[in-house]
Amino acid sequence: MPHDHHHHHLPVDAGGKRLWIATGINIGLTLAQIVAGLISGSLALIADAIHNLSDAISLVLALVARRIARRPADAEMTFGYGRAEVVAALINYTTLIVLSVWLAAEGVMRMLDPQPIAGWVVVIVATLALIVDAVTAWLTFRMARDSMNIRAAFLHNLADALGSIGVIFAGTLVLLYDWRLIDPIVTLLIAAYILWHAASEVMPAIRILMLGSPGTPHAEEVLEAMRAMPGVEDVHHLHLWRMQEHETALEAHVVQCGPRSDAVRQSLKAMLIDRFAIHHSTIEVEPPEAACEGIPAIGH
Repeated sequence: MPHDHHHHHLPVDAGGKRLWIATGINIGLTLAQIVAGLISGSLALIADAIHNLSDAISLVLALVARRIARRPADAEMTFGYGRAEVVAALINYTTLIVLSVWLAAEGVMRMLDPQPIAGWVVVIVATLALIVDAVTAWLTFRMARDSMNIRAAFLHNLADALGSIGVIFAGTLVLLYDWRLIDPIVTLLIAAYILWHAASEVMPAIRILMLGSPGTPHAEEVLEAMRAMPGVEDVHHLHLWRMQEHETALEAHVVQCGPRSDAVRQSLKAMLIDRFAIHHSTIEVEPPEAACEGIPAIGH
């Protein structure tokens, strides 16, 4: 079966140095927050530190995965290494889900047994975290406009800034009113945010690895468009999946009507590129007398 390949050459990440600087700053902040959280007794501060650490690790994994993804296809990986980024995303989000559940459990235990908290330490360190988050967001802002991965990191840092504001709020209430329950309450809110964000983002990664069809275009829409092309009697055995995050692939059997020629296949490929941006398609053309029998339109 003939194949058409549309090769995507990933550009060298000119902003990689800037991202590594942002990662180093976040790791340093994480260590400071954990130490301060242990000294002050603030679980909310430790929760915010873990969120910062997860963002730093996520950024490191994304950078390493992007480097791996640039490797060309070979005999071991005939489809290339583009899904390395998807695997990294799945690892990141799974880790976030586990961490959020652990934080929620710790927050509930702390609500049942409130502990003394050094409010000033919490406020000072959380204020430092807010400044660092703002600087990190600034470092990634320009790159976020052109890269989905970096845009996600940028939004993570904005979310971290909001988390730091919550910790500052909790520390202030402890200082003013000695309200110790606010610390586990903020912890539960941070855990709930992390869980919601990770759970909503993990499914697209799983969908790609499970060879699920992309949300856009829909398989039914592509099937109808192919069946409406001149010279096409029927389409079956349609498979639609993502080679990697931004590259959709298609495989299908097409029953041709009229005199057999390669024009139908070429027109179908051109339509798939122009209308659906599907550059990697494998189409097997069948004459009516030799068409497959008992094969579903979508799937096999």
